[in-house]
Amino acid sequence: METADIDTDLSLFKYDHLERLPDAYRDLTEAERTRRIDAAREALGDDLVILGHNYQRREIVEYADFVGDSYGLSREAAATDAAHVVFCGVTFMAESADVITDDDQTVHLPSMEASCPMAGMAEALQVDAAWAELDGLTGGDTVVPVTYMNSYADLKAFCAEQGGLVCTSSNAADAFEWAFDRGDVVLFLPDKHLGRNTAHDLGIADAAVEWDPWADGGADREAVADADLVLWDGYCQVHERFTAEHVADVREERPDANVVVHPECRREVVEAADVVGSTATIRETVADADPGETWAIGTEIHLANHLDRWHPEVEVVPLCGDACMDCNAMRQIDPNYLTWVLEGLVEDEKRNVVEVAPREKDLAATAMERMLEL
Repeated sequence: METADIDTDLSLFKYDHLERLPDAYRDLTEAERTRRIDAAREALGDDLVILGHNYQRREIVEYADFVGDSYGLSREAAATDAAHVVFCGVTFMAESADVITDDDQTVHLPSMEASCPMAGMAEALQVDAAWAELDGLTGGDTVVPVTYMNSYADLKAFCAEQGGLVCTSSNAADAFEWAFDRGDVVLFLPDKHLGRNTAHDLGIADAAVEWDPWADGGADREAVADADLVLWDGYCQVHERFTAEHVADVREERPDANVVVHPECRREVVEAADVVGSTATIRETVADADPGETWAIGTEIHLANHLDRWHPEVEVVPLCGDACMDCNAMRQIDPNYLTWVLEGLVEDEKRNVVEVAPREKDLAATAMERMLEL
């Protein structure tokens, strides 16, 4: 079994109430599904808010009250009075929404099988073991953990407990500087590519070493002892797929094309791009483009498709063409699951509730609050 399969399986163990979609919901036509979702939304009114991540398919985002990135969507939900928050994303996103929203708001995930493989690459047991080993390798230096928003609530809580914080792809550099002000070594989890790209931005790439949680000993002991930055060996399967050759091919085939990529991409892809940024930055870049411009998008294929649909005056193409892939986890949010969850709420039946344990929730909130102080 490959690492990615193991990661996905481990992350599913966080939720022991995976419910199978009833047979009556499996073969709904789009017209029938639309009618029933619209009826449920009307019945629930202001008690419902539907969040659609940028990487969701068209059949999901067309029902969303807000479309955006994970943290931004959680904040949108928290600003409403909706009793029910239906997060069409993945498990760590729903957890973050539960941390941020009020206690009288309930967060639902249409399918509990939508578990992010990258988040699953930094499980609590692995991190605990690595933390103990790092403590012995750093010679008494203070290690401060920083976790990417794309992680489970228990890892966010761990970082808070150990004096660290959370970051997004937009404020990772600020988070690193915050951590270095408080310690000697930074442990960044779980995305090594975002970590390395941030290290380059700060001019400390030569002081970074990778920690492989699947290898015996994690990393070369001497390298860790000399490092200022330890990068957890995790990655996004979608973004790691992009290569510098994809950028070169686009520039050869479309000399007038601009390239915008996500910082979860490999370093050589980031170096070859014209613009690098979060999904919000990618959206803004295309929205601000002049009519007739061509933009190649280096992120999940559904966002590229949305941008092409939302901005017909701009030519939007996927960076790797037909080889671009969607997110396996996001794919689990099927519109039939959304229908099932919404109709359950109409009948006062709460399905697929995501609820973070109280102590873990408080600590994860602390890690996020430290980020907000930046």
